[in-house]
Amino acid sequence: MYYFFAEGVIIIEPKCISRVILKRLPIYLGYLKSLPNDAPPHISATTIANVLQMGEVQVRKDLAAVCDIGKPKIGYKVRDLIDELETFLGFKDMNDVIIVGAGKLGKALLSYEGFREYGLSIVAAFDVDDTVIGNMNSTKPIYHISKLSDLCQRMNIQIGIIAVPAESAQAICDYIIKCGIKAIMNFTPYLLKVPSDIIAHHVNIAASLALLSKQLSEQT
Repeated sequence: MYYFFAEGVIIIEPKCISRVILKRLPIYLGYLKSLPNDAPPHISATTIANVLQMGEVQVRKDLAAVCDIGKPKIGYKVRDLIDELETFLGFKDMNDVIIVGAGKLGKALLSYEGFREYGLSIVAAFDVDDTVIGNMNSTKPIYHISKLSDLCQRMNIQIGIIAVPAESAQAICDYIIKCGIKAIMNFTPYLLKVPSDIIAHHVNIAASLALLSKQLSEQT
């Protein structure tokens, strides 16, 4: 099963756990992994809650849904909790991803190595522009989109990122679904229409920045 969050794509076979909790788990993991090497080996739910400005009861329930390694008056062993969260979220299993659209955004995503921390490997990008296809300046290959179906079948790739102009988004979406893609992260402002068995997450960067600007103006 696939879940898309701001941190990336999470591939898991979940227990009976709500999506609301699933969205918070990468936040806990990110905080724990940011702790310095000389930090105490154990951490409490109270500390996590205070740092992340969450409710202590909420944190305890969220972590209890994933593991039962917390000890009264001792808390969680940081290394073990990180391991439990990474295992549950599927970050230890590498999953291949393709990108359609090798413009500035597509190339930036293609070269970003941070996805690997979340169990994702961007293997290639696809485009129709001959000037970018086979571009050796890219860290990973850029192929003509006609080669997408063959690669997806050979490598059993089921996750795709769309970074094309908005007017092409739906056509590309329909095409990559036919090629076997089951989960889509859409970086265009176009709201994709997908079958019920396809997971699509929309990342509208411009709208997010506009919201930040609006919230900033309200604070001044």
